[in-house]
Amino acid sequence: MLQINSLYKSYGQRPVLQSLSLKIPVGEVYALLGPNGAGKTTTINIICNLLQADSGTVLINEQPVSNKTKRLIGIAPQENLLYKSLSCAENLQFFGRIYGLYGRKLQQRVRTCLEAVNLADRANSPIETLSGGMQRRMNVALALVHQPKLVILDEPTTGLDIEARHEIWTLIQQLQRQGITILLTTHLLDEAERLANRIGILKQGRIVAEGSLDELRRLIPAKEVIIVQTPEPKKVIDRARKCGFTPRPYNNDLAFWLPKHMELKEIVDRFEGVELISIARHPIRLEHIYLEVTQRAASNMLPTSASAKS
Repeated sequence: MLQINSLYKSYGQRPVLQSLSLKIPVGEVYALLGPNGAGKTTTINIICNLLQADSGTVLINEQPVSNKTKRLIGIAPQENLLYKSLSCAENLQFFGRIYGLYGRKLQQRVRTCLEAVNLADRANSPIETLSGGMQRRMNVALALVHQPKLVILDEPTTGLDIEARHEIWTLIQQLQRQGITILLTTHLLDEAERLANRIGILKQGRIVAEGSLDELRRLIPAKEVIIVQTPEPKKVIDRARKCGFTPRPYNNDLAFWLPKHMELKEIVDRFEGVELISIARHPIRLEHIYLEVTQRAASNMLPTSASAKS
């Protein structure tokens, strides 16, 4: 559905995208992760033909990006595109007309999109009367009005409470079941874990790791992570190293990679004679992978693709 090949873009002397390549097949949810300034927004603007790349190609449904391919794309940006004094139906009618929809077809699309985002009962409600979660769902509805093949969701749940986030997650899963291809950008790693078929981690304009969550876990030479609380951190680190546990700097936690799954008693026994307050075991999560990849990719200490370890 979407294929990006060796995309390069710079602003003056500052490179933003550097040989960026990725491929998203039909019906997949692909999460594009990366710190601010990594190139996510620039990539989206090029896909939408709002910005020209310096070199490289972008194909949408096997067609080079152009004004014609805009109709294949629906985008729900971070900032809602809603006219707050207009009703939900009026917003959809306005954007539908921009895409050349009129009459009975337009009214049918308005009804279908409102039903898709579970807002059919709020068709005549002004946007300003909706909750934040409802407004985000309406923002997605606008992206669907012209029946695009590819939907780009840029930080769709930023600022929402947990209940509203779950509503958006359910909506994304429903869209995927309808065969819609979704490019999702998010800073919420649990969101990417839950929704994405594949994940790409972008840093300094390059994909530094890509794959399913299981494939990305293979980039970490550990089976699980333990977090230790202790008044004797130096002793714990020394003992852990002797046991083959690798210390990791995760936030302010005293964390260690374990090379194999171990019973809790076995782990505690390894620290016999050292004062412990607690030990917590965690599976390898996307946050661990993300931190390792983004912090260490430049030193080539990890492969740049999960497929290298698959």
